This record gives sequence, C-alpha cells and structure tokens, in this order.
Amino acid sequence: MPSEPDPIPIANPDFGREEKRRVAEVLDSGMVADGPIVREFEAEFAAFCGVDHGVATSNGTTALQTAFEALDLGGGDRILTTPFSFIASANAIQLCGAEPVFADIDPETYNLDPDAVVETIETYDGAIDAILAVHLYGLPADVERLREIAAEYDLLLIEDAAQAHGATVSETRVGAFGDAACFSFYPTKNMTTGEGGMVVTDDGHVADRAARFVNHGRSDTYEHVDVGHNFRLTSIAAAIGRAQLEKLPAYVEARRENAARLTAGLADTPVETPIEPADRRHVYHQYTIRTERRDELLEHLDAHDIGAGIYYPVAIHEQPAYDAFDVSAPIAEAATEEVLSIPVHPSINEHDIDRIVDAVRGFF
Repeated sequence: MPSEPDPIPIANPDFGREEKRRVAEVLDSGMVADGPIVREFEAEFAAFCGVDHGVATSNGTTALQTAFEALDLGGGDRILTTPFSFIASANAIQLCGAEPVFADIDPETYNLDPDAVVETIETYDGAIDAILAVHLYGLPADVERLREIAAEYDLLLIEDAAQAHGATVSETRVGAFGDAACFSFYPTKNMTTGEGGMVVTDDGHVADRAARFVNHGRSDTYEHVDVGHNFRLTSIAAAIGRAQLEKLPAYVEARRENAARLTAGLADTPVETPIEPADRRHVYHQYTIRTERRDELLEHLDAHDIGAGIYYPVAIHEQPAYDAFDVSAPIAEAATEEVLSIPVHPSINEHDIDRIVDAVRGFF
C-alpha cells in the first residue's frame, strides 16, 4: 500500500550546521550572556535595515516596549495602531503606560488604512502622540503616506516589523522609515534567534536610551542613570541570529517563489489571494487567503494533513483584556471571520505546493 504523505506544517524553523557551529563557539567561550557577539549581531542587523543603530532585546514584545520607552512615550500619551495584529502590538503600548487608539485597516492589505488614521486623529482633536504601523503578514504598511501624516500632525512613527524582515517600500527596507522600528526573532518568523527582538533607529540618542533600558538603566558597570529592565538578548541567541541573517535573503526569495506558485495555482478559485502593491515587496511571513467558508476550509485542510492557521481570529479590541475600549473597526472585524494562512515557508517544495493547491481546489 502507498504510504501516507507527510504532514505539511504551517511553519518549520530551519537550523543548519552554521547555527550549530556558532552556538558551539559561544558555549566554548563561556560568554553565553550579553557580550561582543550580541554587539556584532546588532550592527549587522542595523546595516541590513539601512540604519545606524540596533539594540537587541529578549523578544519582539520587549523590543516594542523598549522603543516606546526610548522615544519617551508613556503615561498620558496615545499611540494609534491597528486592531488587526497579534495582541503584543497593543499590549506593549499599555505596558509603557500609554493608551492604544485603534484605526481600521485596508481590506486588501490588512494594514492600517491611512484615511482611517487621519479620521481617527481628527476624532481625537489631534491628541495622538505616535503611530505604530504594523507590517502584517510580511507586507509593508503604507509607511510613506503614514510618515507624511506623522509629519503633518507632529507625531512619532514606529514600525512593528515583527513579520517583515527584508520587506521593502520603494526599494528601501522596512525599519528605515520610522523614528524607530521593532523586529521579532520568534521561531516561526522569517529568521529566528530561538527567541529575541531588535530595535533599530537612525537616532543615536534613542539607541542609547534603548540600550540602557534593556540593561537595568545601566550606563556603566554599576552606574544606573535610568530605571530599566533586564530585556537583554543572549550571546547564544545572537550567534543563531547572525547565521540566520546571512540566510535571510535566500529565505525571502524562497517564500516569494512559493507564494507566486500558490497564487498561480489558486487563480481561478473563489478564495482571495494576497496582493502586492507596485511600490512594495512582500516577504510572506504568512500567505493569507480569504474566504467566507474559512472554518470549513480549515477543517478540510486539517483532514489532508496540511497545516493552516488563523491570524487572527479575534480583533484586539474584541479581546477580553480590551473590553473597556470603545472601537469601531468593521473591516478588521470582518477580516477575523475570513482570513486563513497556508504554508509558504522555505521548507516546502513544489510537490507540497501542488498538494496544498489541490486540496483547496478540491474543497471548492
């Protein structure tokens, strides 16, 4: 009897000999905590983004909180963001003492709708202090327009690029548009350190504040000029990150090639496939389709051993932790009912893509 095909996971972190070699070097050195390897990773990742400074953190959420603290955002401030994201985007705002304000999304890109951003700012009579733009699924938000809005209303602009390593807008990589930008290196991301994050910025003062904040407010061995956290990245994680960063361009190309095959295969089906505006380069952290029959399709794919995930089934403002927030975001709420992400990561091959396409087509 023919053997059953292997399951196709929704994500599959890739660790090879180079990651293992570099981790072994760190272990042999005995310097496993924060140290020179972390500084090298910070510099290399900042250069990749086209900015001057990088500050590594323990994860993507602490990167966001660190950026807000470094930009002096906190109690009494309002930070406008999307309700359609992982909850960390909004939680980090509250953790720094600020208030999240939500504007609705564009129904095609799933990112902040600039027109809704302007409408929300006007609703608050301009009493907004910053915009947090999330580059969801690996597709950059309209940061050029958002940067114009931020300048017009004298707001800070922060990029949440947790899912968008290497994505570009007008050939400039994300991370270079805001006053600061934040990345996550969680295992399922386009590159990983096992767990970790990074704040990048062109502002040396912001970088200095961020570096102190993640290290107990320390400016010297036992001189603490600020109140800070222990949000440091380990040298072991940084060693993995340096190897992964070298592979990232190839990972991105593989994801884009897989996405193109999926789009071609699903072209005449009832599902909506991802779009890529002419000025933006999608890196497909997730390949997210849309259908009114989402839940049925999810069950069908699961029955065929094809991993799929709903990112995200509940808008942030509809979470129990955000009951007190009065938000109107009908486009985001509609998206939560219909989006479904299917495998696109570099570990899948053409045969896997054919299986995925055949399963979706078979469902309809």
